[in-house]
Amino acid sequence: MTRTAVTFKKIAFLRDRYYKAAIHKAELIKLISESEVAEQVYNSNAIENNTLTLEETEKILLQIDLDRYLNEREIFEAKNLARVVLYIDKKAKEQELTLDVVLLLHKMLLSNITDEIAGRFRQHNEYVRVANHIAPHPKEILPRLESCFIEYHASSSLNIICRIAKLHLNFEHIHPFIDGNGRIGRVINNYLLIREGFVPINIKFIDRKTYYDAFKEFDTKQRTSIMEDIVGKALTNSYHKRLAYLEGKEIITLSEYAKRRKISHSNLLNKAHRQTIEAFLDKGTWMIGA
Repeated sequence: MTRTAVTFKKIAFLRDRYYKAAIHKAELIKLISESEVAEQVYNSNAIENNTLTLEETEKILLQIDLDRYLNEREIFEAKNLARVVLYIDKKAKEQELTLDVVLLLHKMLLSNITDEIAGRFRQHNEYVRVANHIAPHPKEILPRLESCFIEYHASSSLNIICRIAKLHLNFEHIHPFIDGNGRIGRVINNYLLIREGFVPINIKFIDRKTYYDAFKEFDTKQRTSIMEDIVGKALTNSYHKRLAYLEGKEIITLSEYAKRRKISHSNLLNKAHRQTIEAFLDKGTWMIGA
């Protein structure tokens, strides 16, 4: 059994626990989702070189004055992405993901930032380069996007980790927009996960190097193993967090857990990074339900 298959088997078990624990707890689930918006926004924007810290992102979304000057673009990047995250949390359950929906999400993302390119794919001679990869000619965008969405839906017998990883890599390889490709790509991941009855994931800024390695692996070897590992761990992490709350556990730091159990903290950290214990990374700190 491949590593991805093993991970998915574990996720299927966690998902089943989640559905049982979630009964009559819709309000708590909503609170968890709302509390994650700022971190989702911070991580996705930081991957794209936005300089806002998590604390600053939270203040912007709460309309609290900041301690330093920020340009309007970074402020709108935070507010707009938060709006998109909240929108898909509801909309994904109601509507199939189509290219029109993708364009709407992009328009929401770049509104008041670069309105002239918001809500449209690259046109004519609009080329973009990502590292050493030059994205396909604009005339190839629509057929390639349609093809990768068809492949996603046609492969429903495969586990969700493989399908999300392949679609995300294909989408970013196409790079259909002049700007906003990474953030929209990660939003699409969650749109599809929510639509298929899974919980959303948060690809962390601290994992950016590994994340970029996944694209390099795909571009040079047409392999998806690194991205599958990223998606699998992120999905496991998301279930661990929700189950800790929904099952009514005492939520403490991993270091406190180590002290109580008289276990090596470094050993626990290694297991947390591999997601072989039910720990979860929350705002940069490893937590666990005791």
